[in-house]
Amino acid sequence: MPTYPFLSDEWMDAAREIREEYRGKTPPTAQPIKMNQVITEVPFGEGKIEAHMDSSSGEMEMELGHLADAEVTVTVDYATAKAIFVDQNQQAGMQAFMSGKIKVQGDMTKLMTMQQTGIDPVALEVAGRIKAITE
Repeated sequence: MPTYPFLSDEWMDAAREIREEYRGKTPPTAQPIKMNQVITEVPFGEGKIEAHMDSSSGEMEMELGHLADAEVTVTVDYATAKAIFVDQNQQAGMQAFMSGKIKVQGDMTKLMTMQQTGIDPVALEVAGRIKAITE
């Protein structure tokens, strides 16, 4: 199976295909969120990527670009973003936040609520497949 650098165009395409395979197979997200992300220290391209997560439809979507109506914006370095989103290492996220490596603007309660929701087994399977395509 080919692997791609996290957040590269090829990775985004492959991750999108995986999420599409599972569309409608996971329960709706318990806490909808519209979150913009600024990923810094990216080892390719211009060194910064703007992305977003949106679960307002009930499905978690991750795409490039920013939402005009985001509730929260998170700025995080590439290595930490990969640890959180690919490795599902929430402890790395907490440590980065406590040490000031993650900046949050907007509704902080949205992030806190997102942390408290359980993960569906199908969502874990999707995360595992996405991890398998990631360099």
